[in-house]
Amino acid sequence: MHTKDAWRLAFLLIAMLALFSFGTAAQTTQTTQKITASGQTFVQPTAQGPDVFFEGPEFNPALMGDGSDSGDSGGAVINRSLPGGPGVGPATPSSKWAKSNPIQKLSFTGLNHRQQRLANNGNQFSVEPPDQGLCAGNGFVMEVVNDVLNVFDSTGHSLLTTPEDLNTFYGYPAAIVRSTLTFGPEVTDPSCYFDVDTQRWFVTVLTLDVVPTGTFAGFLTGGNHLDLAVSATSSPLGGFTIYRIPAEDDGTQGQPNHNCPFCFGDYPHLGADANGFYITTNEFSLTTGPFHGSQIYALPKDALAANSKVVTLTHIDTADSSLRLDGHPGHTVWPATSPGGVYATANGGTEYFLSSVAVFSSTSSDTRLRLWSLSNTQSLNADTPALALSTAVVPVNTYARPPKSVQKVGDVPLVDCLNDSRCARFLNGVRDPFTEAEYKLDSNDSRMQQVVYANGKLWGSLDTALTINGVNQAGVAWFILNPLAANVVNQGFIGLPTTNLIYPAVGVTPSGRGVIAFTLAGTNDYPSAAYASLDALAGAGPVTVVDGGAGPGPADGFSGTFFYNAPNPPRPRWGDYGATATDGNSIWIASEFIPQTCTFAAYDSTPFGSCSGTRTSLANWATRITLLTP
Repeated sequence: MHTKDAWRLAFLLIAMLALFSFGTAAQTTQTTQKITASGQTFVQPTAQGPDVFFEGPEFNPALMGDGSDSGDSGGAVINRSLPGGPGVGPATPSSKWAKSNPIQKLSFTGLNHRQQRLANNGNQFSVEPPDQGLCAGNGFVMEVVNDVLNVFDSTGHSLLTTPEDLNTFYGYPAAIVRSTLTFGPEVTDPSCYFDVDTQRWFVTVLTLDVVPTGTFAGFLTGGNHLDLAVSATSSPLGGFTIYRIPAEDDGTQGQPNHNCPFCFGDYPHLGADANGFYITTNEFSLTTGPFHGSQIYALPKDALAANSKVVTLTHIDTADSSLRLDGHPGHTVWPATSPGGVYATANGGTEYFLSSVAVFSSTSSDTRLRLWSLSNTQSLNADTPALALSTAVVPVNTYARPPKSVQKVGDVPLVDCLNDSRCARFLNGVRDPFTEAEYKLDSNDSRMQQVVYANGKLWGSLDTALTINGVNQAGVAWFILNPLAANVVNQGFIGLPTTNLIYPAVGVTPSGRGVIAFTLAGTNDYPSAAYASLDALAGAGPVTVVDGGAGPGPADGFSGTFFYNAPNPPRPRWGDYGATATDGNSIWIASEFIPQTCTFAAYDSTPFGSCSGTRTSLANWATRITLLTP
């Protein structure tokens, strides 16, 4: 999602606590509707615009606020978690060496902020964080982030002359045409998946409709939908069919009525089993703020793969009374993908999901995960599917919301510019400098991250607080579960002294050899792309920074500054999720890192603060893509 400037306020969002009664899991109410294909698209390069310092509006006015996860008035529109400060995590145990010993075959820098901001002739907003979508197969690697995509071959060579912006890919007007002050829909939270069975590419986003012109141009209308693009062939460079799934849940367009004004489907993520394709969201109200509950959208995979004109959608609400735990619905109920086309076939086909519980805790910590099982998925091929969703509580090690992550002190020319009256006036037209400093990175809350079903087990991880040498810092908690018995096969933590590990993503081969990708940053490390091996027997192995993934400088973006967030506090957003993609017996991983550094003098003397074309004046993030054979 995007960090927001405060020069214009679209919607105030208030506290997100919702109280529900406890219930056990069983059959749930389902809403079934028909979704009609809305058009065709294909991957294509879009022209890169010229460098600029600051070209108002530089940030999307629909998505302003403090950007915090606190739930306070003025909070961010999307990607909000529930209230709670950092928890105090457990002491990290000594790590074991795993039998999985990943070999790095290839590593290259993926998409970056400069490409994102200048795509589509520069008709883009400045965006932080990127959010990481990654999928691979048939010799292709597709990367999709906020708000651009690219396709590479298996050697890391870009197959597009320039990246394509997501508004163009989904058939929308440009995000912003500044000459006419015309706004296009806000496209955010991308993910993608290559399905081995059907040989199709799936790309999903959340799209928020906005007022295109006039007094309230750029403001949210309340309309929003999940946009799903499905390829027509086994190549991501061929055509795609687009399906738009309404997410307002106001009782119109065949949707249920959840009685929350202007509901929207935040933080969509995807999974697949033998029969279905699944998207889950966190549902909030745009106007009143409360969290309603995670939503599950299930579609027949074969019909999507055939690019059928009409497909059946089954919608399940985890706020159903039979699914609440301690009065709460599911939060970030992440669906599993199944590498190599090896699926759970019991009970007419089963799709698994995982979610954490600590987001509802007053201490921001918990010792439970929720395991969700959606059975009879073979019925998705019927006109009236008969799915059954159940949930179980799995006791695990204590995990807790992590504190923000320190990064090594280095050159931060944007920060220095805002502290210099001459530079700040040239950049933004302001007379008085701000008092800015290098900032800490957002370490996420404790929500579940990428989930994989492989070798008969369910694999997942999340961000957690860890106490190492008496210091509370950010680390990774990982879990390997037996979904049939609803118990733990193995679990543990990954952490390093004076070093933070954030936004983990698990990848596993069909035989059960895996890796966990994440960003590494600390007092002695700039933000870097790293990983650890993982298997069910020995657990996690040592932390390794990928080749070329050691960041040479700190993050230096607008989301961490007071000036671009005033009067709200800064919120230095980091990639809200990393990604992995299993490709045969190898695993592609991708994490955000910082690929460049330059001094204030170089920034100040280079046209438009681009530091010789390595960044923009406002941000310097990038992603690192690596191929591993565990």
